[in-house]
Amino acid sequence: MSNLIKDASASSSLDCPVVEGRRQVQHVAARVADVGGIPIHRVLPSRQRRLVGAWCFLDHAGPVVFRGDSRGMRVGPHPHTGLQTFTWMIAGEVLHRDSLGSEQVIRPGQVNLMTAGRGISHTEESLLEDPQLHAAQLWIALPYAHRHTVPRFDHYPDLPVWREEGVTLTLLVGEFAGHEAPTLSFSPLVGLDLDAESDATLRLPLRPEFEYALLPLEGQPTLEGEALVTDELAYLGRGRDALELALPAGARVLLLGGEPLGEEVLIWWNFVGHSKAEIAEAQREWEAGGERFGRVAGFSDDERLMPPPLPWRV
Repeated sequence: MSNLIKDASASSSLDCPVVEGRRQVQHVAARVADVGGIPIHRVLPSRQRRLVGAWCFLDHAGPVVFRGDSRGMRVGPHPHTGLQTFTWMIAGEVLHRDSLGSEQVIRPGQVNLMTAGRGISHTEESLLEDPQLHAAQLWIALPYAHRHTVPRFDHYPDLPVWREEGVTLTLLVGEFAGHEAPTLSFSPLVGLDLDAESDATLRLPLRPEFEYALLPLEGQPTLEGEALVTDELAYLGRGRDALELALPAGARVLLLGGEPLGEEVLIWWNFVGHSKAEIAEAQREWEAGGERFGRVAGFSDDERLMPPPLPWRV
């Protein structure tokens, strides 16, 4: 996915205050954008919240059904640095191609994970044999020590799945409630999808040293008596050892968490870096068509997406 964030005033506080014995929740409204021809709701990064652990970007795409002569989603060749792109597919099919030569269709219940490291380019196209799309697209910032790691692509068709109280839980990354996902990560993280087939109330164990957030994808769940809104991020902060979540039938929620990264992370367009100089260098090399990002087979140079001018002097 492609990103353009100019606002640098996001909150850096990791703790939500306790008022009258009740820990508060920070609500972060989504912004609607267009990516590859489809509407998405973007909640990270935002003015109010830039990171949750190493999670630094979160788009909720769909649910949408393509009709008539729609081409679906099509995102041309674009670069990434300093991050992992993480796609969780709920409905539809998307074809991923990258400059390593990877070509992989992702289907519902699967994760595609691309580690950009020092630099990679890729494309995404929805396949209209299944004319719908519903997905969460996330970025994970690589810690400074791993920011120039060798690029790679991983596909995870099988993830830990279990049921509790009429809810199907899928562990996308990390460890949770005795389960462990195979997904590659460079910092302590957790990602959990909760899909309620019937009304249910779950008590979920948390790690107090992690910061957490919830994103309702469908339906209207309730967190400890407080109603949550679809496509509004509920940031929970640190210090919790559990949460109680009520899910009506048909509700779907993402739980994201991680150890605070403790490092400055900068995002400009599709680049993540730890300094303006890193990002400026990456942008110059992409614009110049150098070999750092490679080429995606089957696409011409005219289809390459180009960034806006840098917002600072270099």
